Amino acid sequence: MQVKLFATLIEFTGKRKLEVHGPKSVKELLDKLEEMFPGFKKELEKGYIILVNGKNIEHLQGLDTPLSDEDTISIFPPAGGG
Repeated sequence: MQVKLFATLIEFTGKRKLEVHGPKSVKELLDKLEEMFPGFKKELEKGYIILVNGKNIEHLQGLDTPLSDEDTISIFPPAGGG
């Protein structure tokens, strides 16, 4: 599956896009990203939006949303501004 990272997550990982194989759910994907980039989940504690094929996981099955190798997952940290 293709994982697209945005904003501070690019700075944290040094990557904009990753190819990840194996995770069967969003939770498993986050666990895998934590293995690859220790502290990744800590970065997400500030808040995040995760899209699977353009759909927010909050409108799917949350962290239990199933994944396949054909999916595109986008992870956005919270937007700042003012």
